Amino acid sequence: MCGRYAVRPDPAALAVEFEAIDRTGGELAPDYNVTPTRTVPIVVDRGERSVRPVRWGYVPTWAKDAGSGPPLINARAESVTTKPSFADAAAKRRCLMPATGWYEWRPGDRRRQPYLCAHAGGDSLAMAAVFSAWWPPDSRTPLVTCAVVTTEAVGPLAEVHHRMPLVLPRDRWADWLDPARTEIGGLLEPAAGMLDALEIRPVSTEVNAMRNNHPALLDRADEVPEPAEQAALFES
Repeated sequence: MCGRYAVRPDPAALAVEFEAIDRTGGELAPDYNVTPTRTVPIVVDRGERSVRPVRWGYVPTWAKDAGSGPPLINARAESVTTKPSFADAAAKRRCLMPATGWYEWRPGDRRRQPYLCAHAGGDSLAMAAVFSAWWPPDSRTPLVTCAVVTTEAVGPLAEVHHRMPLVLPRDRWADWLDPARTEIGGLLEPAAGMLDALEIRPVSTEVNAMRNNHPALLDRADEVPEPAEQAALFES
């Protein structure tokens, strides 16, 4: 699952990293605690590879209302090509969501200890995603939205959460972005080499509050003690 993530580079730097053109028009800045419905950068290829601003929280093209129900922030790799909400986008409207890393929490962890899953070398991650252009009634401007494609977590990542974003290595970017490629089954499997480059580190519980948004949220931090350990600290 991906419900919170961070993007440290600004759009100009992302454009260099993803060999794209910055088309964000100054609308975006680094964001260290991205939450659903926020405007985020995506990389698309529509004749040119570009970085564009869209809303995180997918609205299907056929939706009657953009605000009905919770935002669709994730699309499962196992069903993205067949589920009515995403099938058309999976075939024709794929994108990358750049991320410095994504935050995760262990289910049932009363401490709410956040972990950052990031590239060990500091490079941006390319999270596979799909996008949609929904036209509000009587509007000349579409609402463009996106959702992260997720897959079963593997290796050490599965020790934190059973789902993870589908992170694509550089040699898969062009195929994923190519709108002429409609068969993507082979792209929906995690790349072993990419997973080897990821690391997980505990970060500050400041991440838990959406209002907190600063570079130090990405830094390694001491884990919050387990409840029994906390009691022992007060008793000593």
